[in-house]
Amino acid sequence: MWTRTFWKATAERGISTAAQSALLVFGADQVNVIHADWPVIAGFAAGGFVLTVLKSLAVGAKDGNPSAVNAETLAEPIEGPRHLA
Repeated sequence: MWTRTFWKATAERGISTAAQSALLVFGADQVNVIHADWPVIAGFAAGGFVLTVLKSLAVGAKDGNPSAVNAETLAEPIEGPRHLA
């Protein structure tokens, strides 16, 4: 769970959920960009990000994979130069 790959996958989930939350609030408000209540939109986006990261931590505690149903596998990248055999 404390690998770079885990945190990259968790960050990707958090950013995606934050964007989806912001779009949901922005769309529900049905106003144009100029008159949008940006602090409220940012608050919902931040809340979505935090909840997703917490969920990834809770799920990843058992096997180090932020996917709840193990729909993806996280392979650690190969470190160092690659040599052809």
